[in-house]
Amino acid sequence: MTRALSRAGRAVWNFLWDFLIGDTPELALAVGVIVALAFLVAGSEWLGAILLPLLAAGFLLASTLRGRRRAPRRSDAP
Repeated sequence: MTRALSRAGRAVWNFLWDFLIGDTPELALAVGVIVALAFLVAGSEWLGAILLPLLAAGFLLASTLRGRRRAPRRSDAP
């Protein structure tokens, strides 16, 4: 019984790791930061309405630029 629970726990952990972290751990970290900030600014509707979307767009832009730098260059020659 303990062995089955241990295997099930490892399977769930592996699934969650692949699903939440996957190929882009920086986006998982960004989501955690945005959610934490959402809890901190919960009392101020205007601050959250302005700050959180801008922060999300900034994280996505930074991730896109980082991905473009890491991607191999395609040759323009046919």
